[in-house]
Amino acid sequence: MTLSLSMDFQYTTSIEKAWSALTDSKKLAKWIMENDFKPVVGQRFQFRTEPSEWWNGIIDGEVLIVEAPHKLSYTWGVTGEEHTVTWTLQDLGDGKVNLHLEQTGFSNAQGVEGARYGWGNWFGQFEKVLE
Repeated sequence: MTLSLSMDFQYTTSIEKAWSALTDSKKLAKWIMENDFKPVVGQRFQFRTEPSEWWNGIIDGEVLIVEAPHKLSYTWGVTGEEHTVTWTLQDLGDGKVNLHLEQTGFSNAQGVEGARYGWGNWFGQFEKVLE
């Protein structure tokens, strides 16, 4: 049995700007990590950061689904596990957008909580790339 993480974030922005923040490599670098991401199904990519004594600083991925501007999914491989990250964007009207994150494939609750903490920190930077 694998575990999953589900989180929702609401922003005052257009769905197009939110989509761009999730799919543009330069914008991803500003709120997650340096990367060579391209929103093309089958495209392999890496997120890269400084290595530590516990981790080489590389997340390997492959794009699975691109349904602009509503759904994006990719694999997220790190420390011997491969997860699936899926973003669903919903226009709530009145200039508001909901981003739903679903990350599946965790082998333990500690991994889920680590991811919750990591995404929470990264999303502190997300709004800065919406302008």
